[in-house]
Amino acid sequence: MFDHLSVGVADLDQSLKFYDAALKPLGISRMFALGDRGIAAYVDSKKVSFWIYSKTPEQAPLVDLPSPPRFHLAFKAADRAAVDAFYEGAIAQGGTDEGAPGIRANYHPNYYAAYVRDPNGYKIEVVHQG
Repeated sequence: MFDHLSVGVADLDQSLKFYDAALKPLGISRMFALGDRGIAAYVDSKKVSFWIYSKTPEQAPLVDLPSPPRFHLAFKAADRAAVDAFYEGAIAQGGTDEGAPGIRANYHPNYYAAYVRDPNGYKIEVVHQG
């Protein structure tokens, strides 16, 4: 459905550490980071990309995020172990727990997911529906 998705971040270096650790178990890796331009791209095997970007001080009003930001992004996981590894990596790099890995039977009996807030306050979910 999507070709790519971009989100603004307040601290590019902190966000790179978070997303490097959190997305690796999902088979999503950093394609590049251009610190001088404040952007980075991550890509999966299907070449769907997820971009993060920081704003310069003159663009700061665009970075002001509601607390917490009203944004929810769900990544697919190949299996439950990848959901668990995402959660561990995300928490280790400054993510905030919003729901440890487990079944979410209110969606369906095989909906296995974990939820964290990234360092910018975005709610990130990883789900395996197998």
